[in-house]
Amino acid sequence: MSEGRLHLVPVRSRDAKEFVRLWHRHHPPPAGHIFSVGAADEAGILRAVAVVGRPVARHLDDGTTLEVTRTASDSTRNANSLLYGAAWRAAKALGYRRLITYTQAGESGASLRGAGWHVIASRPPRAGWHTPSRPRAGHGNDRIPRLLWEAH
Repeated sequence: MSEGRLHLVPVRSRDAKEFVRLWHRHHPPPAGHIFSVGAADEAGILRAVAVVGRPVARHLDDGTTLEVTRTASDSTRNANSLLYGAAWRAAKALGYRRLITYTQAGESGASLRGAGWHVIASRPPRAGWHTPSRPRAGHGNDRIPRLLWEAH
């Protein structure tokens, strides 16, 4: 883990998903992808990634909203805040009007607050996404309350 100066780097979908596979604490890589951005140290080593895609919740998928579906880091300080801010600037530059993400209960949200995001809703625990018509494997994080955040 590096404590040096970080800078933004483009990250291809497959590379971002592999980084998430290696470093994310409780989720697998997301299926969808609109764009990814990374944070690299002075030596050019990738320290964190953010994957941005269409909102998972169908009712939020209005064509003008994107969701940061994953971030992952090797615990380098301030990397996630850098990425959350960059993701919002990039989304706005592409014409999107809204960028959201979720945190689980127990996560501090410090990186989001540091990037100027705000909590806009609390989501109660739910059983998960599995339905008889659309079976999905659980990842051990069902039935956990979440907070919905929005970039500002």
